[in-house]
Amino acid sequence: MSENSGEFGDGKSAVKKSLLYASKEIPGLGGFVFTMEHKTEIVGALVVNKTGMNEYMSENILVNIAVKKSYRGRGIAKELITYMIKYCKGDISLHINENNPVVELFKNRGFKPKNIEMILER
Repeated sequence: MSENSGEFGDGKSAVKKSLLYASKEIPGLGGFVFTMEHKTEIVGALVVNKTGMNEYMSENILVNIAVKKSYRGRGIAKELITYMIKYCKGDISLHINENNPVVELFKNRGFKPKNIEMILER
């Protein structure tokens, strides 16, 4: 996933952690992994982690989405997002760089900018 996330994607370690959390290999609430395949090849994937914070944050956070470069522009990300919206119960949030070209894709699927994220890195 990290190789196909583009310049705005997370590194391999972060992607692995999100997958392990979603599959409950790391203690937590788990989540979902949605994939799109062509023949025997995974060409797109989306990872959602459950937060358990439904009263003050979204119940779900989309942590990774990637489409293999040779399959981009075919609506795969749109299909993954549509399936995620249908399948996940509760609100869904994501952190996205404002310069990422997929911002419009999320806006077109009903996502709205709400807050800015500020991080104290240690």
